[in-house]
Formats: sequence, structure tokens, C-alpha cells
Amino acid sequence: MTLVSRRIVLASLLGGTATLLGAGGSRAQSSRLGFLQWVEQFRSRARARGVSDATYTRVMSGIKPDTSVYALDRAQPEFSEEVWQYLNRRVSEWRINTGRARAKEHAALFARIEQDYGVDRHHMLGLWGMESAFGDVVTNPRHMRPVFPALAALAWGEPRRRAYWEKELLNALVIVERGWSNPTEMIGSWAGAMGHTQWMPEVWLNIGVDYDKDGRITPFSLDDALAGSARYLVQRGRYRRGEAWGYEVRLPPALRGAATGQRTIAAWQKLGLARADGKAFPRANEQARLATPVRGGPSFLVTQNFFAIRSYNPSFNYTLAIAHLGDRIRGEGPFVQPFPGGERTMTIAELQEIQQRLTKAGFDTGGTDGRIGPDTMRAVAAFQRKVGLEPDGYPGLKVLARLRQM
Repeated sequence: MTLVSRRIVLASLLGGTATLLGAGGSRAQSSRLGFLQWVEQFRSRARARGVSDATYTRVMSGIKPDTSVYALDRAQPEFSEEVWQYLNRRVSEWRINTGRARAKEHAALFARIEQDYGVDRHHMLGLWGMESAFGDVVTNPRHMRPVFPALAALAWGEPRRRAYWEKELLNALVIVERGWSNPTEMIGSWAGAMGHTQWMPEVWLNIGVDYDKDGRITPFSLDDALAGSARYLVQRGRYRRGEAWGYEVRLPPALRGAATGQRTIAAWQKLGLARADGKAFPRANEQARLATPVRGGPSFLVTQNFFAIRSYNPSFNYTLAIAHLGDRIRGEGPFVQPFPGGERTMTIAELQEIQQRLTKAGFDTGGTDGRIGPDTMRAVAAFQRKVGLEPDGYPGLKVLARLRQM
């Protein structure tokens, strides 16, 4: 998308120069034109991109901007997670088990992608698991919404990044013009990202692959989605066939905080680095950088493929979660070295117990399936406030112990 841009969204009102008061009192200034006037004026931009009047009218006639995205864009994160909490929630027992099942179910597809693009299947499984919980949320109305009302609102009313959102709306219109999709099918996040691996329209249009050979490209086809994202990692992330994402390492005391820059694995070994699990490095000539996300926590040598994954979203924690989830699906264990203050990952049964006990105590978790989303985190935070714990919303061992005491 940068794919990161899918995380950012705005919306606007229907009238002239009015503003919309979003959650928390934040405001977004709409276009000087009323929305209907803006839609008609924007028609010429669509024509210039090759969108016919018939397609434009079909998509944009009667559309209403999704004003709820103002609050989503302006809202500050509800919870501040430590790195270990972020990883534990995402590299969960459910995702590991589901990922292993999907790896077997779609083994032929992953083998074909590895052959054609050189992207390790476990890196792809980690990305798929992170982006859509292996397709579980692709059309879930609790998580996804029609993208044209959101993109139209952004293109009309976003004062800071209006040009970007105008281009994405035009890209979405071109997709419809080409017959690859229709407005009803185009359901996505509040930022407009769609499908199994959450493509923005620009990625759909320019990186997508008709991998299932049905005559159209769509992220709602698993084949197309995974192949297109593999192509993205190679073309935009410069992914390298046959290399790892990185390795957890132990640092000799003399090296802590002292070594920077990129070196070969062999050069790092000469400085005293070794893998934390005691295994040998498989490729001494791989180039890698040293990264320690939390002082006193595990350290990693990260290769170009770590940064290729990071091109999907420039968050270190996000990238580490994808890489680690892929490794766990592969059959590798948790990190050898603990994070300061960290806890082990909760089991599905333990998370279900937390949800059941919270529900019984009057805190709505939105379900008791052992999968932790915003509803459960809000319920945990409310419980923590009630009993005098730090309300970080993390459903961990301390929360479970306190619930059991009740």
C-alpha cells in the first residue's frame, strides 16, 4: 500500500462545509463541496482513469459516506500492549493450531507459491493468520464493511491525505470497470483493505495475480490473495528465496549494546553470537542485523526477509509476530529467552475460562471461544479496574488467578 495505509481512515458528512464530531471530541473537516456535488465533480477524474460513466453511476449513485470512520481514525488505541503481550495474543494456541491445519489443507497451493515466488509457506501462513485469522474475518460484519462508502468519505472529507484516498477510490473504481469485482463484494476494513491478506485497491490493481485462472483477480480468492501477497513480498519487499527471516540469538556480555550495522552470519559468529536454541546457523553468508526490541529481552539477527515482511506493515512487533507465528506453525518452540515481566502464552482452555468467569461476573466478553478480541479486552480492563489491577486489558495469568479467587 503501502499496506500500512489501510490502518488509517477518515469519513465526512453529507452537507457543505459542516464538520463531524467524532468519538472523543475529535473533528474532521469535510470538503467545501456538499457530498453529492463532490461525487458529480469527481466523475471527470474517474473518466480520466478509464472508468465509464455507466460504471461510475452504478457505483457512486446514491452512495452515502461512511461517517463512522472519523472516530476510528481519530481514536487513540484503547490498550497499550507490552511486546510480550502483543506476541502472546497473536501467536496464540488457536492461530498455531489453525495454521497447521490450513498448511495441510492447502499444501499443494503453498508448494506452488514456493516454486513460483520463492516465499516460504510458513511466512505466508504467518501473514495470512495475522491479516485475516486465516480468512475467518474476511466477510464478518463485526470486522468488515463496504469499502466504497469508506473510500468515498475519505476522498471527499480527509483534509490531510485527501490525494491518497482519491487515488485509492479511483483504483477501486477501475477494479469494478475491469469486471474483477462489484461494490457488493468489496467488503473490507474501515481503511478499505480487503480479502484474505487485506489488499488495498492499489495492491489489488497492480500486484494482484489471477492465480486460480478464473479470468479475474481478487483477494477474496485464497489462491489469488496468497500469490499476490507473495509477489508483493518479492517485488516491493525484495524477499530472498531460501533464506530465513532471522534467528533468536544469545549475546555475549561484551557485545550488548555495542554492535550495529549489517554483517554476514559468519561475521556475527566471530563476534561471539550463537543461536539461542543451540542449533547451528544454516547459512553463514546471510546478511543480518542485530535487533533487541526490549532491553533485557531476547535478541534477534534479522535478515532481508524480515524487512520484506515488514514492507507489508512497518511495525517491528507486527513483523516479529508474523515470523514467530510461522515458526510455531512449522513446529518450532516459543522464544528461548523471556521478555522482562512476561508470561507464557495462555491456552485456549484458559482463555475460555477467563471469558466464562468474566461473563458470569457481569462483564460482556462477546463470546467464550478462547479468541481474544476488543470485547474481551474491554471486559478484562473493566474487571481489572474493579479489583484494583492495572487496566491494561490483557487476559493473562494474573487475571485468571484473581477471577478464580472470586
